[in-house]
Amino acid sequence: MENTIRRSNRFKIPATGPYTVLFIVLMLMGFIPQNVRSAEPINMGIVTGGPSGTYYQFGLNLQELVKQEGIDLRVDNSKGSIENIYAVYQRPKTQLGIVQSDVLAFVSRVQSNPVLKGIARKTKMVFPLYNEEIHLVGKKDILSFDYLADRKVAIGKEGSGTYMTAELLFKVSGVVPSEKLALGTTEALDALKRGDVDAMFYVAGYPVKLFSENVLPEDDLALIPITHKSILEFYPQSEIPGGTYAWQADTVTTAAVKAVLVAYDFRNFHCQTVGKVAKLVYENTDWLITNGHPKWQSVDLNYQLKGWQQYDCVRKYLAGARRPPQTRSQELNPVLDALKDMLAE
Repeated sequence: MENTIRRSNRFKIPATGPYTVLFIVLMLMGFIPQNVRSAEPINMGIVTGGPSGTYYQFGLNLQELVKQEGIDLRVDNSKGSIENIYAVYQRPKTQLGIVQSDVLAFVSRVQSNPVLKGIARKTKMVFPLYNEEIHLVGKKDILSFDYLADRKVAIGKEGSGTYMTAELLFKVSGVVPSEKLALGTTEALDALKRGDVDAMFYVAGYPVKLFSENVLPEDDLALIPITHKSILEFYPQSEIPGGTYAWQADTVTTAAVKAVLVAYDFRNFHCQTVGKVAKLVYENTDWLITNGHPKWQSVDLNYQLKGWQQYDCVRKYLAGARRPPQTRSQELNPVLDALKDMLAE
């Protein structure tokens, strides 16, 4: 496997002296190509998630990749998908974000709100990334999702993708907990260890740093299976393999959502820079697999995410990409249709 980043040759502009004047004159006269007229670094931003989550680790991997090409990618923490999709819309210096596919689907369906209509119309998919497993962690006497009835459950911080997904899971399943607490992941795990809640949700691609580093076998916690028929009709079924975490011996059935890298269509402002980053990712997936988070191994950049088309600024740059990635068999993603049916009720 190739372990080097493919780099383009860049012309270095002389900083001082008589050659600087000559360079400027030649540039103005059109003798120097546009792509070598500036050596200024490109500054971009990506909004991800909490520092212990997979989104943030992916952001750091992308930061390391693109800096080799003179792109300074700022990686921002966030509450998660709901905040991210609005941040990409609202902040011109945050060109990229990672969001859950069910959040994208939800936004695309809310036609009564003019702001959400604008966000849905102008939010563009750069790449589909990976399946995010729904981690349901709780006391060992909770044997399945159905056992959450009449229990206290931490559902994620308000504004996070975990929060919205947990709410949807309860809605489609008909399971009613005694109390739903909007706690962030670290706060939720602390509450779970103290016994203040019976279970917590965290939607993130395994392995999750929070559970790898902050849960021990003596904490007496378990990954709880999600096998409810109604849920698995709405979300793709997935598994968290046994041994993913030191305290988890057996493979656990759960559901998943797709993580998606998105951009807001600012058109003339960011089309070129977003396309350039997309091409770097496209041509260097082997490098990301070798040097990045383990979830890069399951990324399929050709995955056809139902209901979403790739940003045309990205397609334009990929047309000249040097590395044709392998295409895996297309999975069905029922999330969009399921949300359409639910929201139409």
